[in-house]
Amino acid sequence: MEDKVKLTSLSKGAGCGCKMAPADLECVLSGVKKEGSFDNLLVGRSSKDDAAVLAWGHDGKAIISTTDFFTPIVDDPTMFGRISAANAISDVYAMGGKPLMAIAILGWPLEKLGAEVAGQVVEGARALCEELNIPLAGGHSIDIADPVFGLAVTGEVDRANLKTNNGAKAGDLLFLTKPLGTGIVATAQKRGLADPEHINYTSELMSTPNSIGYELGKIEGVNAMTDITGFGFLGHLIEMCEGSNVSAEVEAKAVPHLPNGMLENYLKQFVVADNTFRNFKAYGHKVSAMTAQNMQVLCDPQTGGGLLISVAHDSVDAVVKLLMDNSIYAQPIGKCVDSCDKVVTILEG
Repeated sequence: MEDKVKLTSLSKGAGCGCKMAPADLECVLSGVKKEGSFDNLLVGRSSKDDAAVLAWGHDGKAIISTTDFFTPIVDDPTMFGRISAANAISDVYAMGGKPLMAIAILGWPLEKLGAEVAGQVVEGARALCEELNIPLAGGHSIDIADPVFGLAVTGEVDRANLKTNNGAKAGDLLFLTKPLGTGIVATAQKRGLADPEHINYTSELMSTPNSIGYELGKIEGVNAMTDITGFGFLGHLIEMCEGSNVSAEVEAKAVPHLPNGMLENYLKQFVVADNTFRNFKAYGHKVSAMTAQNMQVLCDPQTGGGLLISVAHDSVDAVVKLLMDNSIYAQPIGKCVDSCDKVVTILEG
């Protein structure tokens, strides 16, 4: 890629960091009428959930439908395709579902990058879909100024196992399945400051599917679940809390960060994604005071981030065992409490 245009040089905000700001999204949706009455629509626009869900048939099943696409977060086109695919499919897993099929969404500047590079992106997505035993069955493409890629994904779920982001209860313990900080490394890559080992590590992390969500969906005491993407850990936790009418206390030291001191050098160089500050501006008033470093990590826009899980006490052991058996971080990072003045309180002691 040295003699070619770097994909990340063509992206204003890398990966899920290119999402609209929460306030801008609210403005967009304020002009859209509420959906009509559909008896079989279980999850729609009325909640800020990861996917839409439609009751289907008479066997207790439901169909999950989602779409997600974004600008390049890495320079390697095949890895960009893999990360994009894992990120889109994650919305199905976050609902406790199983993916069935995907179709591609491709916007490509053919004069800048060429059709061959686009083909490598699509192949990366196809390969990841095949690993999950689902077809990448088609798609749609347009020739535009900036590269974007993603998937529309269809999945299924037993209605009894359906998880939403608004079912958390006071007393639940909170878990997070992947470390934070991918937006910081992505920003370092765009600035030419990232260690290649860090790029490789975060690329593998972002392209690792959240397939554990399907198994978590079978545990009754998993009261709420969502994945962490462009609004950062705090943004998605706030959505969960507000939708559930609870607040949360987070033990800052328990929240997993990228390992081996990977973030510290970048933070010392003020390498922070622009959308970190956009995120904090949108919801910082709902969070207790915290150090600058905690703000930079907890508001960092994630791509292919982990699952945030709210678990009833009597199901904690089952969740911890499932996570540990799959080599996933299994330490609680906080708890849900009765709704109070601050939606999230950061405990930094």
